[in-house]
Formats: sequence, structure tokens, C-alpha cells
Amino acid sequence: MGEKQTRVFSPEVEDYLKAIYELQQDGQTVTTTAVSKVVGRPAASVSKMFRYLSELHLIDHARYQGVRLTPAGEKVALEVIRHHRLLELYLHQALGYSWDEVDAEAEKLEHHISEEFERRIEHMLDYPDVDPHGDPIPARDGTIAPLRGIPLSDAEPGELLVVLRVKDQNPDVLRYLARIGIRLDAAIEVVAKQPFNGPLDIQVAGERHAIGRELAGHVFVERQDRPGDAPVAEAS
Repeated sequence: MGEKQTRVFSPEVEDYLKAIYELQQDGQTVTTTAVSKVVGRPAASVSKMFRYLSELHLIDHARYQGVRLTPAGEKVALEVIRHHRLLELYLHQALGYSWDEVDAEAEKLEHHISEEFERRIEHMLDYPDVDPHGDPIPARDGTIAPLRGIPLSDAEPGELLVVLRVKDQNPDVLRYLARIGIRLDAAIEVVAKQPFNGPLDIQVAGERHAIGRELAGHVFVERQDRPGDAPVAEAS
């Protein structure tokens, strides 16, 4: 990523590549329907774009088997994601945007910043590793750190945890999580876990809350040792 790309793609192409990358990261089969939901375009338009991206050698498209980014497509996607996440952090740290506001603003800007502007943001932010939601920021060389943490929904009663990442970009969800104290680096204790896929009872900053399993699956955490306990090894 240190060099400017030799070809400039349209914002629409970049949005599709970013959507495909993020769906792949979630372990989903990247279908027309899945991408349609992310980009907000009808299935017919998505199919047409898939054919175009295939012609550009940015995706591999096997009929009825979904699509995958080629190395060239992944490079473009990661460049856009790098811009987006740096912009989110800049908006959050320098301009005071809350974590539920930054995604929409970064979406408007990510296709239009120069490489020089990107470098200056990165320098001003002291070469950060993660964005305001804990997602890794791709490096200039096109590499990206693996996603960290386990879903809060997998935690068990009595465990102490710290929040590493929140996957959901829905502003209402992020505002709710912030309201109950769930933000990056927040400490959480699981008090109880209701049976039959019921909610988790958690304690955050001395207050007890119930959080549904689905939402808890979007909060990624790391186990912490209690004082005097042997270190807890995370599963790789």
C-alpha cells in the first residue's frame, strides 16, 4: 500500500470489494443476496457488477458458489478499508465524533482522500493499530492483523473480560452499548448465563445489565485473570 495504485476504481467498485472482503471475514459464502443486503442494491445490479469485477480479475466468480476476492481485489479492498478506519479514528480522536457517528462520515470520505492525506492522518494519530470499534487498521504494505477475541456470548459465569472489538456498525446498537458501559477496554464480569439461549447477566462499572445472546455475539472480548489466578490461555 505504500505506492499509489496504478489504476483508479470507481467508488461503487470499491464499495463492492469492501463488502465482499467483510463478508469473507465473517466466514460467509459471498452470494448475490448477501452483497445486495450490504450495498443496498437489487440482486440484478449485484450480478451485473460481479460480472464486471470478474472481467477486471478482481474476483473469482463460480456460478452458484459465490465469489472470492483475487489478490488484486483484496489489495483494493484493504486500501479502502485502511482509509475508512483511519478516517474513523481521526473523526473520533481529533474531531470528537462518537463511535456511533464515525462510520457514516468515513463512508462519505474514504474514496476521496489522497495518499498524502492518509499519511498525515496516520502520523498525527501515531500510527494506530485499531479503529474506534477495535477493528484492525490495514498496514501500508497491505497486511492486516488477525481479528482478536472471543464473542461475549461464549463467555461463562464468573469470567472477567475486557472488550477488544465491537462488530456491529448500527448507530443505535453502538449507542445502546455505550449507554450500558460497553466500549473498548471496558471490564465486564459475567454474572449469569440464562439457559435455552437466554440473555447474559453482566456487570459493567458496578452496574448489572442483561444482554441478549445475539447482541453479545457482536462484542468480542479477552479473558482476564483474577488476582492470584494462574494465567488464562486463549484458544488460538
